[in-house]
Amino acid sequence: MRVASRALPVVSVDRSSPQPLYRQLYEGYRNAIAERRLTPGERIPSTRGLAAELQISRIPVLNAFEQLLAEGYFESRIGSGTFVAGSSVERVSRPSRGPGEKTLPRRAPRTVSRRATGLVRVKPGPWLSGFGPFNMGEPPVDRFPRAVWSRLVGRHSRRLDASQLHYPSPMGMESLREAVAEYLRTARGVSCEAEQIMIVSGSQQALDLSARVLADPGSPVWIEDPAYFGARNVLNMAEARLVPVPVDAEGLNVSAGIARCPRPRAIFVTPSHQFPLGVTMSASRRLQLLDHARQAGAWVVEDDYDSEYRYGNMPIAALQGLDRDSRVLYVGTFTKILFPAIRLGYMVLPEDLISPFFEARRAADTCPPLFLQSVVAEFIREGHFARHIRRTRVICRERRTALVEALERELGGVLEVLGDSAGMYLSVALPAGWRDREISNRAGAHGVWAAPLSETYVGPVRRNGLILGYGGTPAAQLGVAVSRLRDVLRDYARDRPRGPSRTAATRRSAAGAGRSRVAARRGGSARRAEPL
Repeated sequence: MRVASRALPVVSVDRSSPQPLYRQLYEGYRNAIAERRLTPGERIPSTRGLAAELQISRIPVLNAFEQLLAEGYFESRIGSGTFVAGSSVERVSRPSRGPGEKTLPRRAPRTVSRRATGLVRVKPGPWLSGFGPFNMGEPPVDRFPRAVWSRLVGRHSRRLDASQLHYPSPMGMESLREAVAEYLRTARGVSCEAEQIMIVSGSQQALDLSARVLADPGSPVWIEDPAYFGARNVLNMAEARLVPVPVDAEGLNVSAGIARCPRPRAIFVTPSHQFPLGVTMSASRRLQLLDHARQAGAWVVEDDYDSEYRYGNMPIAALQGLDRDSRVLYVGTFTKILFPAIRLGYMVLPEDLISPFFEARRAADTCPPLFLQSVVAEFIREGHFARHIRRTRVICRERRTALVEALERELGGVLEVLGDSAGMYLSVALPAGWRDREISNRAGAHGVWAAPLSETYVGPVRRNGLILGYGGTPAAQLGVAVSRLRDVLRDYARDRPRGPSRTAATRRSAAGAGRSRVAARRGGSARRAEPL
């Protein structure tokens, strides 16, 4: 039903629409004003007259007019009636178009910061969105003690009282900080007290806070090359000047870092299990790094993201435990031990950094959510945490072995295995000239989420390869995933453009070396793989 006037455009209502009548009237008049079909100063029919014309109750008309008056679309003049506001809403221009032609309104350029633009340039691939074989961020969530966890969650839900509804400390819940401090002292060799612990939303927030607090725009910061892309992103967001320092068989090459930038503001490092190459920083390099940090006045951010999983020997003690000058900030996480969705981690801060981190945390997100902290604290106190680590360490070892054996069986002459002695992933090097990002995209189409190694380099890419997670995939499925990967590599080898490459003799030599390396890890002899 419509109402028209000699001077006013038509406004309609539809009784069959699920949208309330007052909302239809409100949007009809608002759009008419915004599109300039109603202009400032034009008189609007009275609520009584409009209701009569539309044959509806006056109540929705009154509600619509009240909202339009409140938002400044209408103005009321005592004794005269209701009019389109004189200071009316800015006109929304609509460019003219021919019959049947569809065009969008012109819009002003939409700008974002340089920092955000830099992140957008990193094109996401399927390996960042798929869950399943080779996803590098998955712990054994299929073996998580869900019944125990549900019982604790239910218990804390029933115990919830008013005191737990207030803002907690930006540092986190005291009982959880005490439990974390005790665990780190006994299991990781970290020197700390509960007062130094800050509970964060996963290790990623810890890295972000570290970049914000420690680095000014343009500050030089050492970063491993290749490196965890999450660390690279937070440093780019802080507008730090990244100094890529190469990683070799002993970890971060401290001498190379000194040659490139002798006085960094901070150093971001993964010494216990380097991401993504999987090497462990040697004792001499650790001491050299700490000595240089002391001399240069640099802070060291130790990302100890998955050191609980080590298979050839006991877990490596943390770098922080060797620090005698309070230069190391230690970062750990529950997401790699419990489950990713929990988004809880922790930092161990040098005493003179507690205050600036406290203020930075309060400015960023005020405080960490309290409920899950209380559940995790009890999960640790009751011994479930330690038991879960022991179980998952065995599970990950079995899955690692299954993956290495499948790689040897299917691709032993093609891929070189890197860093398979710890963690929940390993990397494999591809033959020279093969492009890992293209292979990763192809693998994603086959349900295999292998991340490209080249994406982790800060400087020039020195090696193409794939990062293969195994923590979240049962051993039986890993063999199937490797078979899919073999098919992907076979198709890629057939389709890829031929350019300058190594000689056939060199390729055969490298393939033999790759088989020998894989076999040596298993203590057996190499078996020639079928050609792709």
